[in-house]
Amino acid sequence: MVSTDLTVGGMTCAACVGRVEKRLARIGGVSAGVNLATGRARVLHPADVPVADLVAAVERAGYTAETAAPGAPPTPREEEPEEGRLLLATLLALPVLALSMVPALQFPAWQWVCFALAVPVVTWGSAGFHRRALRGLRHATATMDTLVSLGVAASFGWSAYALFLGGAGAVGMRMPFSLTATGGAAHVYLEAAVGVPLFVLAGRRLEARVRRSGGSALRALAELGAKEVCLRGEDGAERLVPVELLLPGQEFVVRPGERVATDGVVVEGGSALDLSLLTGESVPVEVGPGDAVAGATVNVGGALVVRATAVGADTQLARITALVAEAQAGKAKAQRLADAVAGVFVPCVLTVAACVLGFWLGAGAASQTAVTAAVAVLVVACPCALGLATPTALLAATGRGAELGVLVRGPEVLESLRRVDTVVLDKTGTLTTGRMALTDVTTVRGTPADEVLRLAGAVEHRSEHPIGRAVAAAALERCGALPPVDGFAATAGLGVRGTVEGRAVRLVRPDAAAAPLPPELARAVAAAEEAGRTAVLVEVDGQAEALLTVGDTVRAGSWRALHRLRGLGLEPVLATGDGPGAARAVARELGIEEVHASASPERKAELVAELRAGGRRVAVVGDGVNDAVALASADLGVALASGSDAAIGAAGLTLVRGDIETVVDAVRLARRTLATIRANLLWAFGYNLVLIPLAAVGLLNPMLAAVAMSLSSLLVVGNSLRLRTWQPGRGRRPKR
Repeated sequence: MVSTDLTVGGMTCAACVGRVEKRLARIGGVSAGVNLATGRARVLHPADVPVADLVAAVERAGYTAETAAPGAPPTPREEEPEEGRLLLATLLALPVLALSMVPALQFPAWQWVCFALAVPVVTWGSAGFHRRALRGLRHATATMDTLVSLGVAASFGWSAYALFLGGAGAVGMRMPFSLTATGGAAHVYLEAAVGVPLFVLAGRRLEARVRRSGGSALRALAELGAKEVCLRGEDGAERLVPVELLLPGQEFVVRPGERVATDGVVVEGGSALDLSLLTGESVPVEVGPGDAVAGATVNVGGALVVRATAVGADTQLARITALVAEAQAGKAKAQRLADAVAGVFVPCVLTVAACVLGFWLGAGAASQTAVTAAVAVLVVACPCALGLATPTALLAATGRGAELGVLVRGPEVLESLRRVDTVVLDKTGTLTTGRMALTDVTTVRGTPADEVLRLAGAVEHRSEHPIGRAVAAAALERCGALPPVDGFAATAGLGVRGTVEGRAVRLVRPDAAAAPLPPELARAVAAAEEAGRTAVLVEVDGQAEALLTVGDTVRAGSWRALHRLRGLGLEPVLATGDGPGAARAVARELGIEEVHASASPERKAELVAELRAGGRRVAVVGDGVNDAVALASADLGVALASGSDAAIGAAGLTLVRGDIETVVDAVRLARRTLATIRANLLWAFGYNLVLIPLAAVGLLNPMLAAVAMSLSSLLVVGNSLRLRTWQPGRGRRPKR
């Protein structure tokens, strides 16, 4: 079997996704998964099936298609420019709604004014619905656009008939309420004709904004790598070229602050690399000749010369990108309930309306009464409430979530939270600050800790290494101004030295000490290694004076956040790229029982798959590129806004504030939003189930049907707006 990616254009709803998948599946041996958010179709097909046949099949379904490189970042899909139609519908529909629904406002010839205002809304404003409905009719399918087009056409057509032929055009006519279909010829239903496109256009705009953000994870990953590389020729000359021209075996230079252009091996120089974006490792890793390096990592130390070993699709970053694309393809299977039932609902409504018309005519009723009853069925079935149920709740939740520091991606994400019982948490940058800080100072022979830290900080103040910056920052905070240093020198992978106030000060790795360590410092080294932190030995005039412990620190509120997650019935699991010592130390401090240390991006994704295979519903909380695959493959992904764009793009929820406790607020807001969407859909369907039979038997005229349809929409909107006042309800703080 061969895998081919297609870019599909023209899809607007989940029903379109199903149509493309079914059309491709008609080709023998072909299966396809279509992602509405990215506009991509991943097709598995026999090698003897040409790609041209796949493209032709999509085009026969009424869409456009072209081949796309597997794993390549999707370009934002072009949305139909509906902003002008929405503005027109808003300006013209509001007066029509007011005049039609409030009899006291009806002046002489008001109905003709409403008719003139409604014509642009019904024609140009609703053109997109009519065009897509006709396209579906040509392919013998029905979507939400079919319902909208039918509702607009039925209500406007009957209104035109009533105005020109039914006596409703008389000057001075007013529309009284009537509960039955009899006498309905003097009524116009222009409020339904303009209200349906107004409400649905607004909802579609909100949904389009959500869809456009769906491919951001892959675009962010593609932009993460270096754009240019400094090649070094055989003669030692250097030249800057686009990274696409780099070939395996070529050597390139990586200066301090630059990203490594691609995977390779160091041939010259020594430095420290920040691997946190790819591996989650919080401590920069020292590298030298012979050490392997990964593309997209950041050089935070000296200059390096690297020989490229892999480029393009063979790099570690490219593999992560492909895994994210694979994981996101599975999410496209979730379809909104309204779109899923549209193919059955529309034929049923048409059948009922035709049967009602035939029954009344066969029973000897007046033609106006029969037509009025049939139109009432079509008008009452207009899908305003169905179209508003999800986007209005999403809008309200998004606004409230933004105020609370939570960004919600879309309804399909909220639906997946229904039975989440396990939360996989990254360590670096999620539970911890992700920044190096001084955590402990151990001295010997009664030497004051602040005095040793003052001398050490003076030397490290000249260093650019993250550990040195952490020591210098702590010294400045605790000791104030630092004395000057003379003869500063740094040795890559070893440490720094200098003369401060006439005293020789050296900061090195403990294993590089000039003499055996005193017992108290040896114990401090062992404790630092057990906790997964970095130990720095301070020697003054050749004597070991102190041991500085530097490491990542737990975020304020992490313990309380985990306590509240357990209160919601969620079990925390720690998965980190850090070593076992650092992982166990954080787990002990936060009370996490299940720990997975030294976890690569692939291993994190495997862990999510294993948990899901065991029957668990998994949410993943992370902030780096190393978390992107797990975020995309989990039932729910939660990213910190302080993290990478790739993690944010792959996640369903994004936490804007640095407060880790916002995770709990996000979970509770998501659950509340899902409950609101369910209530909205229940009302929308229940309303149709009750009122369509009433309209069919003549107990509901089109005017009252339009009122009921509008009220159902208002109830759905009102229920959704309750989310704007939702409070997290943190309650009492737990005692540790």
